[in-house]
Amino acid sequence: MKRIAHPLLTATHGTQREIVSEHFGPDVYTRKVYIQACLHADETPAMLVATDLRQRLLALEAAGRLTAQIVLVPVANPAGLAQFVMGAPSGRFELASGRNYNRDFPFPLEAILQRVEGELTDDSQHNLKAVRAAWQQSLEAIAPRDEMASLQRRLMLLAHDADLVLDLHCSREAVMHLYTSEWSWEQVEPLARYIGAKASLLSVDSQALSFDEALSLIWWRLRERLQGAYPIPLGNACVTVEHRGQRDVDSALAQQDASAIIDYLCHAGFISGEPAALPELRWPGTPLAGSEQFIAPVGGVLVHRVALGTQVQPGEPMFDLIDPLSGEVTTVRSATAGVLYMRRDVRFVRPGDPLGRVTGTTPIRTGKLLSA
Repeated sequence: MKRIAHPLLTATHGTQREIVSEHFGPDVYTRKVYIQACLHADETPAMLVATDLRQRLLALEAAGRLTAQIVLVPVANPAGLAQFVMGAPSGRFELASGRNYNRDFPFPLEAILQRVEGELTDDSQHNLKAVRAAWQQSLEAIAPRDEMASLQRRLMLLAHDADLVLDLHCSREAVMHLYTSEWSWEQVEPLARYIGAKASLLSVDSQALSFDEALSLIWWRLRERLQGAYPIPLGNACVTVEHRGQRDVDSALAQQDASAIIDYLCHAGFISGEPAALPELRWPGTPLAGSEQFIAPVGGVLVHRVALGTQVQPGEPMFDLIDPLSGEVTTVRSATAGVLYMRRDVRFVRPGDPLGRVTGTTPIRTGKLLSA
């Protein structure tokens, strides 16, 4: 394993942070896997999974079983990891600006198109390499304006040429679930089986430019813009894996999840050896636009009426909001048939606060499909 430190743009005088990447497997390779944890820096279960993955990758490397280079970034957001407000971690947003660390990643589509002009041929593998080279040059040409921009740019440079990208997260309170694109689903579906995903949300463009989406959407947009003039492969499969909820920091669960990821990498041929048998798929992939997002119509004490992972039906009561002054109860019901895959952890809400989400098979939302 090789460890490389990548300094970030200095946030202020007297400070210096860095992203550390760990590289396993052969130095000369034709396939690459990129795995990172804790881009939202307060999502600790993902960090514990990455810690367990390191030990497994070291053993697999020593046994000569890695057929691809595997890059692991256990702490993808050292800046967010340093943010505490009166003792409570706050790693989803940069406190100085309010920006979400996992939104609006660099998307240099126009720069890539300019750089590959005259370079593309009828050979899709040649075009794959040409696009990746142009992508790297375009990212390197970006001058980050602050620490957060330099962090996002560095993560993209580490991952842009990977065939598979796993971005490890967790939610507030949730069952195991994942996000990926419709066109990656065939490749990703075995991962959903191995990790026991109870929801798989599919979207090509959620209009958020999250890390995984910014990496995969480039290929889709290139194919659209070139209109079949040259064969452009869909150069990666990118997945956000949600390792349950923030309080699910448990060694047994982390080991279980790390084993599932290794099983998937073996199944996909990035690790040699006989893959574990595929488990059953717990819930089919459904459109992200079909998920119902419940919003509090009034404020009050939040009482959850449905357990996580429950299959619900339209009209089923999901949440009670109790006014502490009057005792009045407002019940929020589902309009969708699906699985309750995540819910709010704070038990007092204000009007407009999110309460939870249920999968759905029919698109019901447009515009920005991810929360802030």
